[in-house]
Amino acid sequence: MVGFPFAGGAWPMTYLRTDGPRADPATALTWALIGLSVFVVVLITLLVGVGVALRRRRGLAAADAPIEPQGDGIAWLTIGFALTLVALGATLVWTMAALAAIDSPGRPAAVTIEVTGHEWWWEARYLGAGPDDSFTTANEIHIPVGEPVKVLLKGADVIHAFWVPALTGKTETIPGRTNLTWLQADHAGTYRGQCAQFCGLQHAHMAVYVIAQPPAEFEAWRLGQLAGAAAPSDPDAMAGQAVFAAHCGECHTVRGTPAHGSKGPDLTHLMSRRTLAAGAVPNTTGGLSGWIANPQALKPGAKMPATFLSGPQLVQLRAYLETLR
Repeated sequence: MVGFPFAGGAWPMTYLRTDGPRADPATALTWALIGLSVFVVVLITLLVGVGVALRRRRGLAAADAPIEPQGDGIAWLTIGFALTLVALGATLVWTMAALAAIDSPGRPAAVTIEVTGHEWWWEARYLGAGPDDSFTTANEIHIPVGEPVKVLLKGADVIHAFWVPALTGKTETIPGRTNLTWLQADHAGTYRGQCAQFCGLQHAHMAVYVIAQPPAEFEAWRLGQLAGAAAPSDPDAMAGQAVFAAHCGECHTVRGTPAHGSKGPDLTHLMSRRTLAAGAVPNTTGGLSGWIANPQALKPGAKMPATFLSGPQLVQLRAYLETLR
């Protein structure tokens, strides 16, 4: 999304520039393989060019000229086989070393998050010591800078793939199974991720944002997320809470209210998020109004149905949702 402070000024998504110990070893290996591939292509191109030039110099360029063996071909094959074996062997050793380096963090994880892939959004449940120290959010994952974070991956419907290329590789979320990965950001910033396994109509609109914050800022954010929603005081917002209970409470949760739906994202702190619908819509007054009024126009196939609200009801509901900070 325009205006996001992506970490280090990098492109929104790239696997060629990484920012953490879970991704850095794979990036170094990737650059080495790219370099090796370029070297092989250039070398073969040069050898073919030299061969063509020598053939022409010897007057054998005519189409009907016989092709005679030049020298001992076995020696060239032996040299080529040996070089290939060395390159592949080195690549294998480097690959195994990279896999070992990213298998687990060097110290216990500071935070554990259970991430569930839905069609088409991400549910993130922060697991504390008990129920009172746990909370759920959606599509934006906050982590402390410099600390390893354990991520438990689950699938709610079909297979998805959790991928934040600057911080971690792809790991699939499979219904009925829990997969494990971890990530760590060395610098503060926003890191964009994406579902990397085709999962249906809105697969392309299933983004996730990892927001790395200094530990003190992260802790302040975490404590704020633990709190329930504040009761509205504005008349429009108070009326909007009743509209929410009647039209939205069966699917969404707002902690501290009777709304405890589980089909859609937890909206307790909706306005602390930067986007709606897993990155498809900016979380602005206009974006929120459009998403409530006609979600299918903005994200066709999304599981959120049209609410068929009147104009005054839409204004009231939006006023209430804008209190959820």
